[in-house]
Order: sequence, then C-alpha cells, then structure tokens
Amino acid sequence: MQSLTLNNGIHMPALGLGVFQTPPQETRSAVTAALELGYRHIDTAAAYGNEREVGQAIRDFEGPRDDIFIETKIWISDYGYDQTLHAFDKSAAKLGVDQIDLLILHQALPSEFDQTLAAYRALERLLADGRVRAIGVSNFMVDHLTTLLDATTVVPAVNQLEIHPYFQQRAVLDFGAKHHIVSQAWSPIGGITFYPGYGENRGSVLQDPAVTRIAETHGKSPAQVLLRWGIQQGRSVIPKSTRRERIAENIDVFDFELTAGELAALDALETGRRGGPEPEAVTLAAYGRAIPEA
Repeated sequence: MQSLTLNNGIHMPALGLGVFQTPPQETRSAVTAALELGYRHIDTAAAYGNEREVGQAIRDFEGPRDDIFIETKIWISDYGYDQTLHAFDKSAAKLGVDQIDLLILHQALPSEFDQTLAAYRALERLLADGRVRAIGVSNFMVDHLTTLLDATTVVPAVNQLEIHPYFQQRAVLDFGAKHHIVSQAWSPIGGITFYPGYGENRGSVLQDPAVTRIAETHGKSPAQVLLRWGIQQGRSVIPKSTRRERIAENIDVFDFELTAGELAALDALETGRRGGPEPEAVTLAAYGRAIPEA
C-alpha cells in the first residue's frame, strides 16, 4: 500500500474504504472484507450513522490496531468549540478508540463560519492533547481555506473534496498543494455521476470512451483507471463499495502506471459540473440534524 506523508509527518495510506451511505447492517462486513484484502484506511463520519459498526469490524480484525488508519468527520450540527469536543467523545466512543487518526470538519458551513472556526479550534485542542493524530477539513473552497488559515494556527492536513475527471476543482487542489494540504477524493470513481439528473449529455464517467479506452490498454477496469489517476497525481482516494469483489478490485491499482498522455486525456474530461451540494447551500436549516450520543 502506497502512503502519503501529511504536513505533520504522519503517514496515511493513499487508498482507503469509504462507507458513505453504507447501511449500518452492511458496514461491518464491508470493513471486515476490506481489512482482509489489505486496506488499512477506513473513512467514516458521524453523519453516516455507522461509526459503531466500523469500530466493531476493526476490533474484530486480528492484525495490529496501530496498522489501521481511522478517519471520521464532525457534522455541522456539532460545530462550536465545546460542541466539537463533545462530538469527538461521541465518535471515539462509537468507534471504540481513545485516539482518532484523522478528524475533519465535514462541511465549511459558510453561513455560520464563526462556528466553523470555533470547531476547528477544538480540533487544534484535540491534536495538542494527543487525542487525534491529524486534523483537516472537507468540502472547503479556496475562500474558506484562506479565512481558516488566517484565523487558526494548524494548517489542515487534509481537505476531502469531490474529485473525479468530470469535476476536478483544480483551483482548490492547487491551493492545497501550495499549503501542503493533501487533497482527498470522495467519489473518486465518479459515483456521484451515476445518479439521475447529473447531466443530460454526460453520464457516468466510468462509461466515458476516454476512460474505457485507457482501461482496455492496461487490462484494467475503468474504476481502477480513475483511482490510479488520482493516486498518481498525489491525491488520497476513498472509493466506496459493499461488494467484496469490488473492494478487491479497487485496491488492485498499484501494479500499473498511466502515461503522461493518458493523464492528460483524463484531465481533459473536466465539465465543471458539481455532483454534490454547493458549499454555500449547506446550512443548518437545510442539513442540520442531531448526532446521537454514543
């Protein structure tokens, strides 16, 4: 497994298993399969409702706990200094751990950014106390990152973003690289592009002719090509699946390389069409919901 070195020296596996929208009753078996197949990075979130099952699978695993990199996220309903400290307690208890490897803020919450800054300061406190090993953010745009850097002390180690060939967010990626923030791709194989209404003229990126041609050249699947595209450009990728065969396929991406021409062909697929919600649309009124106690 290839790893990335975060800006505080911590090593993070470049590829992990995501469990977004994975029902709790399926999460434990998916994480178990992933660990058996060689994954050592699991990405979950308080808002996913499956941290407890992630923790159960990790405790059941016979390998060393220190080998597994656990990442989770604080939901916007728990932003604020004291609220975020308590949110850590909730997540840690559900995961069954004393220390979380990477704890990030799930959304920028631009309409109440003072609460976001307070939440991030709580992450800084948790980092200083050794309760987390690295901290970061998710779905933060350049203006959000700029304000955050001006108002806080610790540069985020990671910014998790929607990144696939149809939506690459190059300005955010470039800002992250300048400030030594690892960009981490959610929907790295374009899962969001599978959904109805994504675009009348551009369907699933997995079916794009440019992607399928490259896949045929290497004897790989389109999903493997897209994951390789992200990893080869220095990003972290967290594909999601509950099917053992797909989980196995997604980790089998370290035995080939894309050429400069192939990387350029994938880069050229940019549409500028975001699949997830616009960051400004994520408000407490629209998306706030209570995160249960442990």
